Amino acid sequence: MKPILTVPFLTEPAYIDFLATAEQDIHALQFSLPFSRSLDSRIHLDMVDMHSDLQSGLARLPGPKKYALLNSRIYDPSLLTDKQGLSEIITALDNFANQGFLDGIVYCDQYLLTRLSDEAPDLAAALEAMPGANCMLDSHDKVRMQFDAICDTRFRLPGKILLDRSLNRNLDELGHVARLIRSSWPDMQIELLANEGCLYRCPYKLSHDAYISLANIQGRDATFQLNRELGCVRLLGREPHRILRSPFIRPEDLETYLCHADLIKICGRTLGGVFLGNVISAYRARAYDGNLLDLLDAAHWLAEYLHVDNSMLSAGLIDMLALCDGNCNQCGFCQELFASVTHRRPLHIRDNRATVD
Repeated sequence: MKPILTVPFLTEPAYIDFLATAEQDIHALQFSLPFSRSLDSRIHLDMVDMHSDLQSGLARLPGPKKYALLNSRIYDPSLLTDKQGLSEIITALDNFANQGFLDGIVYCDQYLLTRLSDEAPDLAAALEAMPGANCMLDSHDKVRMQFDAICDTRFRLPGKILLDRSLNRNLDELGHVARLIRSSWPDMQIELLANEGCLYRCPYKLSHDAYISLANIQGRDATFQLNRELGCVRLLGREPHRILRSPFIRPEDLETYLCHADLIKICGRTLGGVFLGNVISAYRARAYDGNLLDLLDAAHWLAEYLHVDNSMLSAGLIDMLALCDGNCNQCGFCQELFASVTHRRPLHIRDNRATVD
């Protein structure tokens, strides 16, 4: 079988060992550049220089394509106006490319893409520019306009396009968009995000992306506090059955989605190698006999309190959820189903006392 998974790359030795055993199923790796100032779309306040670890780890996995994450929603404007600030990024990208460890970049900020192209045209011409998940490409028109913008730079068009997670809950529309893309770009591979686990069309999404970027710029983070007190964590804590409307793809439904798409993207790099290894194993096996919440990135915190028995969810769940009209107040299906497959986990009090020899 051809490799279908795009997965995060971390420098954890045990995780790299695991990836080596699963390499035949891995199409691509995505990794953060080793800078104190984060360039990607996750909180990294304690980034350290791990350049040598990154290179040696990537060298162990020669097969998959490799993409550097420059997909923050916004940056400090000085990054785009100060040539000195951009030079370390260009140097790092050039180094990885020369070592054969870089096929392209994942981006969301067209300003950054344009500036990189202007400052390093030869490097840009050797790399794919792949729109990140937070570009939210859910139509052929959006994909075309994104590609037109890439063509205004020296970067190459990507070999694949990641469609917005909202299409995971509308199979007819997913199939329609996929057919239009293949008609316009016959060699383009189509990718879907499997396990984010946020609210369906989350109303906090754009602001949350911006607050993550600001946290990295300012060096202090209050994003989880905001979500707990005002956002999606608050909503899911009160009404956890809402998670069933999240546009995740269960491992058991993978073949249905592969009728429309070519590749599946796994997320959750901030949760570490153990989490990712468990998730990747589940999608490789096309089955998971455990807590569904253990597979989800954004809603993983709920797994501490609730066990959603994935094995009890019907094989036809995907078809039922695809028929959802969004009128939750009149339906009650998700609430009833969630109650039937979920139980609360026993209260566990962590022992945070220092260990004494």
